[in-house]
Amino acid sequence: MREKIVLDSFALLAYLGEESGFERVRRLLASEDVQLLMNEINVGEAYYIIARERGLTQADELVDVILASLPIILVTNSLQEVIEASRIKAVYPLAYADCFAVATASREKARLITGDPEFKKVQGTIEIDWL
Repeated sequence: MREKIVLDSFALLAYLGEESGFERVRRLLASEDVQLLMNEINVGEAYYIIARERGLTQADELVDVILASLPIILVTNSLQEVIEASRIKAVYPLAYADCFAVATASREKARLITGDPEFKKVQGTIEIDWL
């Protein structure tokens, strides 16, 4: 069974922008030993960041072209899963979108790949692999 790894928006944006840690994400994307997951809410977070910085056309390309070509399984959210992320938000001072990454990693028993220092607040509740 392949190891499950959750990407947050930080990891995806680092890869797309060839920023610090992008090589690591690129290796994971090329690996057949891992199953990469990303919550739809975190995709939305990456979308709005790209839209703000580069425009809607670039953001649409993220969804229509780039994500479609990457071996990332998008994780949807039931109401129960939204409540699960909301419970994390109630306990930890994290951005709401980040709570979905934490909830997904916890539920899937997966490592979270990120470089976002905000996740230090939940270190110990999930396994975090820092970029």
